Amino acid sequence: MTETIPAVFDVLDERFDFKGDKHVERLASGCRWTEGPVYVPAGRYLLWSDIPNDRMLRWDETTGAVGVFREPADYTNGHTLDPAGRLVSCEQGTRRITRTEHDGTITVLADAYDGKRLNSPNDVVVHSDGSVWFTDPAYGIDSDYEGHRAESEIGACHVYRVDPADATVRIVADDFDRPNGLAFSPDERKLYIGDSRRDHIRVFDVADDATLSGGDVFATSTAGTFDGIRLDDRHRVWAAAADGLHCFETDGTLVGKLRLPEVTANFTFGGAKGNRLFICATTSVYSIITNVNGARKPYGLR
Repeated sequence: MTETIPAVFDVLDERFDFKGDKHVERLASGCRWTEGPVYVPAGRYLLWSDIPNDRMLRWDETTGAVGVFREPADYTNGHTLDPAGRLVSCEQGTRRITRTEHDGTITVLADAYDGKRLNSPNDVVVHSDGSVWFTDPAYGIDSDYEGHRAESEIGACHVYRVDPADATVRIVADDFDRPNGLAFSPDERKLYIGDSRRDHIRVFDVADDATLSGGDVFATSTAGTFDGIRLDDRHRVWAAAADGLHCFETDGTLVGKLRLPEVTANFTFGGAKGNRLFICATTSVYSIITNVNGARKPYGLR
């Protein structure tokens, strides 16, 4: 039976009209560090990474069953779906971005920049034009805990884009310490990127040629490090932090929080209507159905 705990909301501004279940469900536990949740509507299941245990797990929405999806999993971290519904993953162990094809085979999308191996890709989003954008901090090579200890060949931590036409990899932002979560606005004209060493989120304007400008600080964390980022359909920015999920209005005002009992790493919107939050927090995965819809529904939901 699924365990439930009371849902705790901090209303810091009257604009935070977040409502939903009075409880939060714990769908799974017993992990070491959960990350990278992605909802797959075609199969009505959730995938996530348990990085130190080098495995990916799956929760089935129709039965509630939890099982292993892939093990070993090359210390995968973040995941997303592309427009064709294929799984795109950040592999910290192999230091690459991969795509799982519909027949289960693996295609490498990026593993190097300018002839040098990537550090350890962390989080990834796919633009509607098919381009793949990802962050590349060094967490997977800092030690053997979440990957394999190694020296950085690039010598810095950047944000990259993989071109959908010719698969070229180029840097789109090079002034981060540890780039982490990232998310597009609903119209894809803005890109939000977290820096987990500086504990803030920056916002960039996205030009038609995929270049970024701006980069002002949008929000600074009041509780530990920002990790995963998502937007809802009202363009509000949600970010995972030490005490749960933080919700920011478009002007950067922190308007509310959903508190969790464990340090929160990442989350995603899913379910049949895109209004179910799935949250990875340390050893567990939590869920709550709300009156908030994700800005970008998982591919396959309309």
